[in-house]
Amino acid sequence: MNQNSTIGMGAPEVRLKRILIVDDAATVRMYHRQILEKAGYAVEVAINGIEALEKALQEPFDLYMVDVNMPKLDGMGFLRRLRMEDILQSPAIMVSTEAEFNDASSAFASGANDYLVKPVKPQQLLAHVRLLLGEVDA
Repeated sequence: MNQNSTIGMGAPEVRLKRILIVDDAATVRMYHRQILEKAGYAVEVAINGIEALEKALQEPFDLYMVDVNMPKLDGMGFLRRLRMEDILQSPAIMVSTEAEFNDASSAFASGANDYLVKPVKPQQLLAHVRLLLGEVDA
């Protein structure tokens, strides 16, 4: 699939929903990307919050999937800075190995709309993504 995030075969063009995966672990990025692309989303990746912020400011995404613990700028710092920007704000899923209530609470305070604990099963991930993108009823 090409990078322009649209599909057209004589019918009106359909814009694919764009998702940015922000995680410093290559295996996690690859795993989440494979699930989301197979489900029909246009996916880009960033290895830390700084790279993610640069990409988001160039062209906002429809959804952000963000790891908590990353070098340079962690996931919570990324979301706090993103939420202060004067751009179209999109939902964010914080994904972490941390399963304590305080971890999820901190993520929501930073601007996350959802919190998932790794490892995330494909159907669980897609259910949360579709809900936040407004593709299913709550």
